[in-house]
Amino acid sequence: MRKYEIHTLKNGIRVVHNQVTSTKIVHCGIMLDVGSRDEDITNQGIAHFWEHMAFKGTRKRKSFHILNRLESLGGELNAFTDKEKILFYASLRDEYFERAVELLADITFDSIFPKEQIEKERHVILEEMSMYYDDPEDSLQDEFDATVFSGHSLGMNILGSQKTVNGFKRRDFTSFVKKHLDTRKIVFSSVGNVSMEVVVRLAEKYLGHVPASKSLVKRKKFTSYKPKEVVLTRDVKQARCAIGRESYKLSDEKRSPFYMLTSILGGSGMNSRLNLALREKYGFVYSIGSHFVPFTDTGLFVISFGTDPSQLKRSIELIKAELKKLCDEPLGIKQLASGKEQLLGHLAMAQESNISFMMMMARNLLDLGTVLSFEEIQDRVRNTTSATLQMLANEMFDPKKLSYLMMVPKQ
Repeated sequence: MRKYEIHTLKNGIRVVHNQVTSTKIVHCGIMLDVGSRDEDITNQGIAHFWEHMAFKGTRKRKSFHILNRLESLGGELNAFTDKEKILFYASLRDEYFERAVELLADITFDSIFPKEQIEKERHVILEEMSMYYDDPEDSLQDEFDATVFSGHSLGMNILGSQKTVNGFKRRDFTSFVKKHLDTRKIVFSSVGNVSMEVVVRLAEKYLGHVPASKSLVKRKKFTSYKPKEVVLTRDVKQARCAIGRESYKLSDEKRSPFYMLTSILGGSGMNSRLNLALREKYGFVYSIGSHFVPFTDTGLFVISFGTDPSQLKRSIELIKAELKKLCDEPLGIKQLASGKEQLLGHLAMAQESNISFMMMMARNLLDLGTVLSFEEIQDRVRNTTSATLQMLANEMFDPKKLSYLMMVPKQ
């Protein structure tokens, strides 16, 4: 069982730490409850652009000094932006932990968004967008987001559009940061062989001076899902398809059993129902999977795969058949037990990753106000019944409520 401790600074920033004595590496990060869904059509992509610009200059460092600060010691400095979060994080030997905390605080709160660096990074992001459009798997997911969350910021591309990325000025970044920064919604998370006393001391030293701030912006909830069927033509050889719909939010009690149902249907195991039906039996796909991504007010369920265009229609029919089985036939005792053990095994292996656990603690604190222990998750999985899974299947796999996105080759 992993033990963690929480401390709250006077400005509202929370600190969570898990001490692991068997490692020489410490992983730490600052997670902000800000993401691409906090944008609108006029500034889409600015959260991701801000993440890039954090490495391009602060009040006391230029870009080279930021990049060299940890990497010269064999450490790593990185960041990501998703729909609801931005994370700046570092990994390095624990003897240099203070250096990482100081640098993360510097790039998070003291970026100056140099004009010349904005111009350089603009081109980098446009190249990133080109890479994304060249990858049908990535673009399929984003196109499906836009299909399910049509007209809402959850459906917008995290990278933004060429128009918005080309138009951002320094004032746009400073305005967005000022508008959305809320110290009550910021978490510093760390995992490594460092005591909580040291973590708190360094957090007070480098994060305690950050002025307390409250954002008055409230996220617009998504309430207008309508099933759609979309066909896109692309310069690809394979036909790609996404099937799914909106789903349960993070605080919904149905979230945990639906994770299990999604895992049985098309999880990472080669024995998932979709993999057995489409790959092992017919050889229609190389890979197929189902995923459930919960957000604070809604969620996304999606099945995705690629196949030869001549097999697309038959593949969709096979998927519909598997969904119908889960709706009509309750899992047997052995099937239910196997599904539980497989999911718990995957969750246990995920907890073995210190960097993943660091991120999970921060996300849990921001979204749920606590860090769920493996034992709590295990109890939820163990208490899931076959009747519950069948009820969820009928609720989520209703064919009239599913959306379809097909990406097919040009003639």
